[in-house]
Amino acid sequence: MQEPLLGAEGPDYDTFPEKPAPSPGETTRVGALQNKRVFLATFAAVLGNFSFGYALVYTSPVIPALEHTLDPNLSLTKTQASWFGSVFTLGAAAGGLSAMVLNDLLGRKLSIMFSAVPSAAGYALMAGAHGLWMLLLGRTLTGFAGGLTAACIPVYVSEIAPAGVRGALGATPQLMAVFGSLSLYALGLLLPWRWLAVAGEGPVLVMILLLCFMPNSPRFLLSRGRDSEALQALAWLRGADTDIRREFEQIQDNVRRQSSHLSWAEARDPHIYRPIVIALLMRFLQQLTGITPILVYLQSIFDSTAVLLPPEDDAAIVGAVRLLSVLIAALTMDLAGRKALLFVSAASMFAANLTLGLYVHFGPKPLTPNGTMGLESVPLGGTEQPLATPTSYLSLVPLLATMLFIMGYAMGWGPITWLLMSEILPLRARGVASGLCVLVSWLTAFALTKSFLLVVDALGLQAPFFFFAAVCSVSLAFTGCCVPETKGRSLEQIESSFRSGRRSFLC
Repeated sequence: MQEPLLGAEGPDYDTFPEKPAPSPGETTRVGALQNKRVFLATFAAVLGNFSFGYALVYTSPVIPALEHTLDPNLSLTKTQASWFGSVFTLGAAAGGLSAMVLNDLLGRKLSIMFSAVPSAAGYALMAGAHGLWMLLLGRTLTGFAGGLTAACIPVYVSEIAPAGVRGALGATPQLMAVFGSLSLYALGLLLPWRWLAVAGEGPVLVMILLLCFMPNSPRFLLSRGRDSEALQALAWLRGADTDIRREFEQIQDNVRRQSSHLSWAEARDPHIYRPIVIALLMRFLQQLTGITPILVYLQSIFDSTAVLLPPEDDAAIVGAVRLLSVLIAALTMDLAGRKALLFVSAASMFAANLTLGLYVHFGPKPLTPNGTMGLESVPLGGTEQPLATPTSYLSLVPLLATMLFIMGYAMGWGPITWLLMSEILPLRARGVASGLCVLVSWLTAFALTKSFLLVVDALGLQAPFFFFAAVCSVSLAFTGCCVPETKGRSLEQIESSFRSGRRSFLC
């Protein structure tokens, strides 16, 4: 790597020319310009998360439609429906595995752009499907794209964002994923299922166009010895009138200290493996709260419970609540801190899952027997539950409890898990470790999503909700014991805290 030109003087090159101190008005203008450019680059990247969220819940309105279709080539049995719902997570796991290589080989930005290829192909297959294999292959490809972006986008955003707004921007991947899911629910009320797949192509094309004009991560460029490009990227992100000397030196020093490849011997060092283990366990617990099967089978869950409103309307309402909750998290994350929101999140999800389990077990049943769209075909637990009337306020409980669950998840364990993954992973292992986190996350999601319907058939719909509630109680203890507070710290300071092993870092 060439020696940096920091502070070099000469008639032809002056990396950091001396400038007079800016006035307060100039400082405000420069800060606004800095944030505007970072916001633009972030928006371009997180369009990939929009497509991910859209594709994740695509099955919610589509499975009921295909179960009632007159086309024998597309009609789904319960087993086929479980594969259609869960195969997305297998694709996402493969995408996370590929990110372990692509994140450091192509860089964060090019890896995100590469995800557009399987995403566009997957939507095209589902839009033109004339057999189950096309639906499953399309779902797998969109899952692969989602897993790849899930590993790359949080890292890209955290590496381009200033410390002061990194918490808010770190929530945008989850925010856009939620917005994508809400868009699917809303369009599902208006469009047939094939046109839902066609509509999914739009954000993918816009993402590719915008990212063509965005810079790569300065940290990645420095790690590849491309110092001048890294300096130009950082200058563009922070604004031409911003003094980037100190920030560039800190990044360059950190990259220089970690320029060599990580060896297995070094991986046994606590300051390397501890943040990786914390990130892996957070992604594991995040999925065990039940978020993926609940989202994938949301409309079918409402079909199987006594609800006051039509299930498709309930699903759209839950999507809107999820979007609002992530917005609140984005605005408060740099004020309240990560751990406080994680505590509130886990407690809310525990209460919601416990309420849903108790309601399903003891509450009223639908007036009409469960058809193919429902999740169960026999009374739960052998008990005779009262039938609900269409105007019974008790039938609002599933909707309100699901809203509480989604609100709790979206305010904490949804966005903060992604953010902390990108904040605490050491630079030398960030590309591989982020891919490993996504791999573990989506393998867990596949196991839950595939087994969800089987557990419901065997034990009843209340069983998975009681299990999810137990996991949420474990998440509360894990947050208090193991999760560090990263609010207001730069990535270099966070890594230094793990290196020093300060206990105050966990407070």
